[in-house]
Amino acid sequence: VQLQASGGGLVQPGGSLRLSCAASGIIFSANVMAWYRQAPGKQRELVATISSSGSTNYAGSVKGRFTISRDDAKNTVYLQMNSLKPEDTAVYYCNAFIRLFPWGQGTLVTVSS
Repeated sequence: VQLQASGGGLVQPGGSLRLSCAASGIIFSANVMAWYRQAPGKQRELVATISSSGSTNYAGSVKGRFTISRDDAKNTVYLQMNSLKPEDTAVYYCNAFIRLFPWGQGTLVTVSS
């Protein structure tokens, strides 16, 4: 199993980033997929989920700013992040939601002026 997140970087407050996560070794289309994040010194937290049918849910802190989507043909899940805030700074990971697979290395998002 491989979960390869990419697209992170340094962005100013109010900016946008689009994260991608390519999955291999799993039956991607059968899984509810999710994005998680871990800020420095904090526990990993759930950011957003998307079901096989495309239903989405978001943490209150990102609702209205982040959008999760998926492309089952590419085994890839995306996270569009708009209106970024310094408190969004974290390493972002993708994984399944109901049954976790081994974590990938994640992608670092830094929001700073």
